Amino acid sequence: MHSKDDIYRFEQLFLPHLNAAHNLARWLTNSDSIAQDIVQESCLRAFKSLHRFAGGNARAWLLTIVRNQSYTWLKQTADMRYYVDVDDEVAMDDKDRMALAHSDTPEALATRTEDRKRLQNALDALPITFREVIVLKELEEMSYKEIAVVTEVPIGTVMSRLARGRAMLKEKLLANDE
Repeated sequence: MHSKDDIYRFEQLFLPHLNAAHNLARWLTNSDSIAQDIVQESCLRAFKSLHRFAGGNARAWLLTIVRNQSYTWLKQTADMRYYVDVDDEVAMDDKDRMALAHSDTPEALATRTEDRKRLQNALDALPITFREVIVLKELEEMSYKEIAVVTEVPIGTVMSRLARGRAMLKEKLLANDE
């Protein structure tokens, strides 16, 4: 049984990082609905293991659990060909809504949407070990040290994967331009 102090500690440490957790799971699994399930399961595991969290970087600790849960899901579904469900929702953020409502032309919105789609397709095409370091570094703005903790590899490996991943991403984006 967990105390109110445990609940409060969990909320203070980990709830601020739910968006980052969902973002990582979404990029690793290519599914918003699966990402939601993974984050929920990861939070449950983090809460149950809260007594083992001795302090330090709560975000890295939670994202490590999310990463492990995502890889577990990927291994379980490896036999199946998995595609993103048509029903997976791609939500517009507030900036897009404001831009559309106030100043964007349909052409500008279409171009921005197409650019995002190209980037997402290029990222999705990367091997997962490269995709995850790019997402953690560029989208979650984590340090090399934090990424090393999450991915459980040395910092040098993180830097190498990031450089190689960026090069592959650039190559894929340039290939799409041709």
